[in-house]
Amino acid sequence: MLKIDDLQLDLDRYNRILVIGGGKASGAMAESLEGLLADRIDKGFINVPEGSSHKFKVKAIQLNEAGHPIPSEQGQRGANKILEFMNDVDEHTLVIFLLSGGGSALLPLPQNDITLDEMKVVTTLLLKCGATINEINVVRKHFSRIKGGRLAVASHPATMLCLILSDVIGDPLSSIASGPTVPDPSTYSDAIHILKRYGIWEATPLSIRRFMEDGLNGRNEESPKPGDPRFAKVHNIVLGNNGLALAAAEAQAKKMGFNSLILSSYVSGEAKHVGTVLASIGRELMVRDQPASKPCVILAGGETTVTVTGEGRGGRNGELALNAAFGLEGLEGVALSSVGTDGIDGMSDSAGAIIDGSTLERAKAKGLNPLDFLRNNDSHTFFKELGDLIYTGPTGTNVNDVMLVVGLPRKTVR
Repeated sequence: MLKIDDLQLDLDRYNRILVIGGGKASGAMAESLEGLLADRIDKGFINVPEGSSHKFKVKAIQLNEAGHPIPSEQGQRGANKILEFMNDVDEHTLVIFLLSGGGSALLPLPQNDITLDEMKVVTTLLLKCGATINEINVVRKHFSRIKGGRLAVASHPATMLCLILSDVIGDPLSSIASGPTVPDPSTYSDAIHILKRYGIWEATPLSIRRFMEDGLNGRNEESPKPGDPRFAKVHNIVLGNNGLALAAAEAQAKKMGFNSLILSSYVSGEAKHVGTVLASIGRELMVRDQPASKPCVILAGGETTVTVTGEGRGGRNGELALNAAFGLEGLEGVALSSVGTDGIDGMSDSAGAIIDGSTLERAKAKGLNPLDFLRNNDSHTFFKELGDLIYTGPTGTNVNDVMLVVGLPRKTVR
């Protein structure tokens, strides 16, 4: 018997167990699953980030390295092989799908009229325009052969068990990795509206625009919708998310003697604006001992966005921290950090950055103008010059970002 939460599956009812998947955490998930199911797995195939497959010990499951955040040909070949696994399933097959953040980019399989290069173009446009992950995934679902519930439909009449690590605020199943096993409530009209609202419709490749318009006019099939009977034997279970990460961080803070407060796991918006808000909370902490008594750790999580206008290097966590440095300037005893739980901040090799009241003073001493770096979206270079980047390497998981504000009583400042 395989028991997960309230779900129980009698494995003896199935003639075969297939394991598929994709995402930044899928390699570690595959290793754990093999440890649980031993020799019951018949075969498996999972797309994992480039350079990570050697970290995991698996036998029955093949790990295929693919590109992220920009899709790669290796990812497309792997996604196609995963879809081919569904060709010979029957009602006595159990398909276990291991899914985590990054799955959208790692499982690229555009519709036949669309090339991978065209898919890369629209992905890059979406990443730079300031669209939320939910909006990005609405678009990606509508030119994919497996996203938006299409993979689950392909697995019918097998039983599908999808185990999920969520990287989307609030854990909306239809948005995590573009919801390959979940009915899709969005439409072609929604996808087109998003591309037009952010002013990137005209820059979107013609093949994608035509495909969307044909879908809008009923010439291409819509993604499967809620109520579709083909989802009757699909079970989606979220195993971990940002809230769980914040709870673990809070528990560790208490062990270290800090008071702690979790503000929210739903933080969103422009990274620089969120940085200003968190710095304001840090300043009140030092001046008024609110919203918690020092020594304390204030935690928040979620996923911000960056509207890219410059040509620099960095990500949302670095941009958040750099803007927060203005709000904490000159204060002693307080520090702020923002990190991606996947260990990667945007297109950089760092997880994020740390700042305190001396950050801007140290930058000035080095001849660095922080406003110039902000305008150029170049937080990575700024913090590299100061030695204030946080390096973890790829962590093998992905549950959004974690932000910390740490305050110490003045007599214990060190």
